[in-house]
This record gives sequence, structure tokens and C-alpha cells, in this order.
Amino acid sequence: MRKPEGNRKAVTIVGGGLAGTEAALRLADRGHSVLLLEMRPRTTSGAHKTPLLGELVCSNSLKSLSPQTPHGLLKEELLKSGSPVIESAMECRIPGGGALVVDRDAFARRLTDRVLSHPRIRVERRLVDRLPADRPLILATGPLTHPSLVEDLTTHLPGGRLAFYDAIAPIVEADSLDFDRLFRGDRHGTPGSGDHWNAPMDRETYERFCEALLEGEQVPPHEGVEDHPEVLRAFQACQPIESLAETGRQTLAFGPLRPVGLVDPSTGREPFAVVQLRPENAEGTAFNLVGFQTRLRYPEQERIFRMIPGLEQARFLRHGSLHRNTFLDAPALLKEDLTLSGLPGVYATGQILGVEGYTESVTMGFLTALVLDSAWSSDTPWTFDAKTVLPPAETAMGALLSGLFPRRSGTFAPVNLHFGLFPRPFGATSRRIPREQIVARARRAFSGWWAGRSDWDSRRLGVGG
Repeated sequence: MRKPEGNRKAVTIVGGGLAGTEAALRLADRGHSVLLLEMRPRTTSGAHKTPLLGELVCSNSLKSLSPQTPHGLLKEELLKSGSPVIESAMECRIPGGGALVVDRDAFARRLTDRVLSHPRIRVERRLVDRLPADRPLILATGPLTHPSLVEDLTTHLPGGRLAFYDAIAPIVEADSLDFDRLFRGDRHGTPGSGDHWNAPMDRETYERFCEALLEGEQVPPHEGVEDHPEVLRAFQACQPIESLAETGRQTLAFGPLRPVGLVDPSTGREPFAVVQLRPENAEGTAFNLVGFQTRLRYPEQERIFRMIPGLEQARFLRHGSLHRNTFLDAPALLKEDLTLSGLPGVYATGQILGVEGYTESVTMGFLTALVLDSAWSSDTPWTFDAKTVLPPAETAMGALLSGLFPRRSGTFAPVNLHFGLFPRPFGATSRRIPREQIVARARRAFSGWWAGRSDWDSRRLGVGG
């Protein structure tokens, strides 16, 4: 591995997920030497299945690409800034309507190859169970941070950390599905076309399915969890499907099973409910049950989900599961220079910092690298003013970052980017969020900010791997 260029510092990064690989590649392109520590495959989590960097353990969708949506606007900014992770995702894109859906294995391989081939990055496969003494240090260990590291980290912080449980959806084999009972279509799309397959349900089938969900045997909480009920708080965007059913019999029909904008060609009518199936890979040999995160036991998943029309003989390539997520209380711990309170030179990024979502994690990996590079390329990193470097709040990146700092009220929960995080345009008085104005203003703000960061475009540096 090459030595750092000029006054660039060597950087240690713990964690090879989306945030960690984004930060590693960005910093290496800037001339830093990077040591990337990843515990897999020597030590693994309950959700990961491979030793690949950037493995997606939940959905294979990075959400919308439309710049008129918060996530599409965020991807636009990341691509304009040269994000290696989002570029890799685009290279591994498979059909997914208006979303950035990837072949998860191809994406992880592409990202792993990109990291391993970079001359300024060294990857070591070992468990980090104590806070390393290296500075600068980036913690990008994700929501499945090893409990030993979590325990050690909390002894160094004036605040603490929160934990919750997250659920992932099952994947079924395509040739085990009865496509004669399914129909193709995206919500509000052209009937008979689109990237999703839909299993229609009439009212009777839907009600029997909900009854089975409510009666299904679930995996019990992990040992000791019952003593800390706050960790059972499921993040709303990833609630298990059976938890949604518990809130009311019609919740699913108005949630992940909503049929709006879909017409069953066999009846010419909108079904009472639909289960959507999304391709998992470019070959279309596997499908994800959209919105079907679950904590049901494996045999129960097969019994109940085979009640879905067209899935009577479904073979499960991956069952849904429940796994522990850990994140820091960012408003209490995060300083303006993105270091952690009481730990000079230590940065947390990605989901452990309290952002929820793939694109959000990539964004924080970039912003952490941006601030670290600027601070540690100076002679006095401790007096660095991050406000001179970070994007303005009007941008999608800046809006996401604003969600991690103290708010007026409420308990901190993981942050998904949404239009409510953007500053309201001057003079806006109605309750309606003026999305078109927000998008136009965000684009102007990003263009002006990025023009001042042109030295950061790795494609113009000539130091990339």
C-alpha cells in the first residue's frame, strides 16, 4: 500500500459496508492510505451470508431514482460528486420500475473488487472488539456492530446508544412460482408491463392470510432483550409484516399490499390486495417479497406465505429473519465537525450513526470522508470549521445531515431522508410541502456548493486506483 500523499494522513476504517467502502474509496482517491478492517468472514452476523464488502442484507432496492423524490435527489447529488458506491450500483442495475434495484451479488462483487484493487487501501479481515487507538478513525460498523465493540464504545462516550430489532424479507425461487396466477405491473404503470409481478388477493383470501399471520409462531426476542423493552422498538419503515397486521386487519391492504393503480387482467378490476414480487437478480431467477420483513419462524414462513396465490409451491432461497440493530444517539454525541463527543479524531458514519437506508449510509460515508480529509490535511485538525466544507441545508445531503443534530422535541430515531427535513422555501406559508420549489432550490444549492469543491472530483485528481 502506498504512503499518504503530501500531508495526507493514514486513516483506519472499521467496517466494510456501504458507508465504510464509500469513505475508503473517497479518501484513497484523495491520496490517503486507508486500512479497512472487516470482521467477515472470520466473524459474521446473523444477517450476512457472504464475505463480500457492501453486502446488502435487506432489500436489493436503493429506492427511487426520480430527482423529484428525496432519495432520487440524493442519488443525483452523489453521482454528480463521483460516488463510487452509487456508480457501482448503477453498473449492476436490474429492472425495478423507477427505483435503483441491483443484482445484490454482482453489486457486492463489483464493490469488493474496486476496494481490493485500489493501491492505497489495505483490507484486513479481523474482529475489532475494542476501540482502536488509531487517529483519525472512522467507525462504519453498521447496525450489526459486534456487541463487544458496542460495549467498549459506550464506556468512552458521555451519552449512550440505542438498539432496535430490524427484519428482512424472504426471497423465493422464480421457477417455483405459478406465473399463470400472477400478473405483471407497477402501481400506476401500463397494465401488463413493468418490473413487478403481483399476486392478487380477494377479500376472503386476504382475511385468511391476515388471520394466519396473527396466529403464526414467531421467533422469541434474543436473550436478555425482555429486560430492555426499548430495544424491541421496530423502525417503522421496516416493521415485520405480522406487526403491521396486529395494528388492524386493514393495515396491510393500505400498506405494503395496497392494490392502488394495479388492474388484474383476469378480472379487469383492481384486486382487494396484492403481494408484489421484485426481481433479485438480472436473470430473474429469484424474487423478493416486497415489504415482507418478518420474525416468523422458518416453517411458519413457508406455511403462511404459500397461502399467497401463485406461491403455493414456492421454494425459499432466503427466509426472513429478525436481527439486532445498534445506533448512536447522534444529537447527543455528534459534534459539528462530525467527530464523536469526548473522542477527538473519531468519526462514526453510516447506520451506526443513526441514518436508516442504503443511500443515506453512502451519503454519510462521503460527508465523513469530506470533513476528515479537510480537517486532517491541515496542521490543526482540532480547530477545523466543518461548516465551511459541508453542503448547505438546502441540498439533499445537507437536509439529511440536519436530521442528526438536536431537534426541538422528541426522542431520536434513525433518520430517513424526506422532504420534511429540507428548510421550507422563504415565504411558504401553507402546510403543503412545495416539493418542486425544494427540488429546484436543492439543485441550485448543490451546484454552487460543489463548484467550490471541484478539487474533490476524483476523476480529475489522477490518484485513483
